[in-house]
Amino acid sequence: MTLRARITSSAHRLRWGALLVLVAAATASLGLARGRAAVSGPSASSVLAGVWRRLPPAPSPAATVLTVSVWTGRQMVIFGRAYPKPPSGIDVAAAYSPTSNAWRRLTPLKGPVGNLQGEYHAVWTGKEMLVLGPFDFQAYNPVSSRWRRPAAPPSAVDGAGLVVWTGKEMIDWGGGCCGDAFATGWAFNPVANRWRKLQSSPLAPSQGPRGVWTGHELIVLVSGLDPDGKPYPSSFARIAAYNPVSNAWRRLAPLPAPRLNAEAVWDGHEMLVVGGIGASQGGKPGSPARLGFAFNPNTNRWRQVAPMPTGRTNFPAVWTGKRLLIWGGSTPPSGIAFDPTANRWSGLPAAPLTGRASLTAVWTGRSMILWGGAILNQRYKVFTEGAAFTPAVR
Repeated sequence: MTLRARITSSAHRLRWGALLVLVAAATASLGLARGRAAVSGPSASSVLAGVWRRLPPAPSPAATVLTVSVWTGRQMVIFGRAYPKPPSGIDVAAAYSPTSNAWRRLTPLKGPVGNLQGEYHAVWTGKEMLVLGPFDFQAYNPVSSRWRRPAAPPSAVDGAGLVVWTGKEMIDWGGGCCGDAFATGWAFNPVANRWRKLQSSPLAPSQGPRGVWTGHELIVLVSGLDPDGKPYPSSFARIAAYNPVSNAWRRLAPLPAPRLNAEAVWDGHEMLVVGGIGASQGGKPGSPARLGFAFNPNTNRWRQVAPMPTGRTNFPAVWTGKRLLIWGGSTPPSGIAFDPTANRWSGLPAAPLTGRASLTAVWTGRSMILWGGAILNQRYKVFTEGAAFTPAVR
C-alpha cells in the first residue's frame, strides 16, 4: 500500500467512498419544528465585509496530515504528523502569533512510529493543549513551553471519536477503525491526571460521531449506520445528551434528515448541523447536503434553517459569537457565513488560498485563522500554508 493510501485510510473524515456507502442506508425519521424565521433562498444574497491576509510559511517540517489546532488566547498551536522519510511518521507542532505575524517551531514528545489508523483531536483547557490520537497522548503548556505525557488512555480510547472539553474534563466518545465502531466514552481530568469511564449510552455505535458541548451537556449525533452502511436497530438512539455531573444520558429527537460528515457547532442556544452527505429517495447515495438544521436541547426540537448556497463536506467551521464561518471543503475555493438570528447565508470575500478540504481552523475573537488542508484526488497534495479572515462586523 502506498503512503498516500495509508494516509487517506487513516482518518475517517477523509474516506469519501465509505461515506457514500454509509449514507445509502440512511432514512428520514422526524418532522420539523417551526423555525424562528422563514427559510430564505438557496443562494448567498450578499458578501460579508472583511479582509484576508496570508500567513507566513510555517517552520519545516510542516507537511502534515491529521492536523489539529487550538487557540490559546494569544496564539494558534498546530499539531500533526509529518512523513519526512515515508512510511515512518513523526509528530510535529508549531505556534503562530497574529500579533507578531510569526511562527515558532515546537518540539513535541516522540509519538508513534509509522502509519496511524485513526485521527488526532485537540482541546484547550485554559492552561494546556491536550492532543489525543492513536497511541499518542500529549499535553503542551505555552507559558512554560513544555510538553508532558499525561496518564495513558485506556485501551478502548483510540482518539478517532468525538472529543470535547467541558471546563473540567476532556471527553472522548465513540470512534473505531476499519470494521469496528464504538459506543463507549471516557473522560480525562488533567488536574487529577485520571481517566474515568462514562455511563453506557443509548446511542448506536459510531466511527464518526458529531456533537457539541453546550456548557452543561455533551450532545452526540450519530448516523445509526454500521461501518458497512447497514442501519442499526431502531432501539439505538441517533442522538443523546450526556451530563457529566450526574453521569447520565438522555435520548433526544433524531436529526430530521440523516447524513454523514456534517459539521456541528454550538451557537450558545442551539446546535447547528450543516453540510455533510445526504441521501436521495430510495436510500441511494446523495450529493453534498445543502439543507441545514438547528436543535434546541431544552425543547428537544429541530428546526430547518436556510439551505447552504452549495453543499460541501470536509470543511472547518468556527463560531464568532454571532455567525458561523465556513471555508473550503468539497466545493470550489469559497467561504460562506451563516447568521442564525436572521436565518441567512452570505458569502465571504475571495481568499488567497487554492481549493482544498480538511483544513484546521480557530477563531481568535477577532479573526478566523485557517491552516493546512489537502486535495484528495489523483493529484493528492498536503498544503502547508494558511490565511486569516477578519470580518468588518463580528
